Amino acid sequence: MSQPYKPAAVRPGDSVRVLSLASPVEEARLESGREELGRLGYVPVMDRGAVLAAEGFFAGSAASRLAALKEALGETGTRAVFCSRGGYGTTNLLEGLSVALAQPKVVLGYSDITSLQIFLWQKFRWVTLYGPMVASGMDKGAGVTKGYDRESLVQALAETKRGWTLDLKSESMSAGSAEGVLLGGCLTLIETSLGTPWELETGGAILVLEDRAMKPWQVDRALTHLIQAGKLRGIQGLLLGDFPECEGPDGTETVKDVARRVLAPLHVPTVWGAPVGHTMRPMLTLPLGIRARLVAGEAGNAGANKLEILEPAVS
Repeated sequence: MSQPYKPAAVRPGDSVRVLSLASPVEEARLESGREELGRLGYVPVMDRGAVLAAEGFFAGSAASRLAALKEALGETGTRAVFCSRGGYGTTNLLEGLSVALAQPKVVLGYSDITSLQIFLWQKFRWVTLYGPMVASGMDKGAGVTKGYDRESLVQALAETKRGWTLDLKSESMSAGSAEGVLLGGCLTLIETSLGTPWELETGGAILVLEDRAMKPWQVDRALTHLIQAGKLRGIQGLLLGDFPECEGPDGTETVKDVARRVLAPLHVPTVWGAPVGHTMRPMLTLPLGIRARLVAGEAGNAGANKLEILEPAVS
């Protein structure tokens, strides 16, 4: 696997571009997130008309969103692209990005933004950040329900000399320790990449899988599809999210049950219920494309589950 291409660090005082690449954004939540960016010391730059655009279930036309993304990735006056929210629509932009992007820039987001993060990794080996968005996490604030974890965000954005360790606040599903490149994101969007020119290559990875509002049998189907497509062959470990709003009928398997049954034959270190992506807890920021060590403790010892980021995500 070729070396990751790291973006420049983002520190207080730096300008960050806010974009809506998927679904429309609520103005009140956008404003709350913008204020939080200011408290973090960043200078948000946005075209409010474009960021708040709504065209059906998209935040404006595909052409306008693509043009805004291209401009943001190439402009020199901002140090990062912070997405406003997910929803649906990022996949519609990818074919228009199939030209080399000269200089990497921080791209921060989760959920539907997984598609862009996979594309940037597969095409250009860009390191990106899987974490809170302006109107989906930052709007609630740091350290609160549906908010974000400030320390892991700042470390991912600004640490250039060493790695760090994340307490996964999860339970061990399969104990052990493994190293690999941290990749993945939203399960639905990882599955959506299959068969495309930017299909996610997972061999040797610590794979992150998380989602929301999927029924247990839908998670079963998606995991089985990844297994049958060879995407879980050769992975080193699995970091699974909370999977909120995924309850099935009473008396049936839960998503946790499904994950334990389907993934156990892989015999790789696995943790369940980390606060990443779609979670009710303060959301951790994960650097995708960076080497990491996943440590899954023995059952019942949640404090032993950790993710060691082995190198800086930015330069």
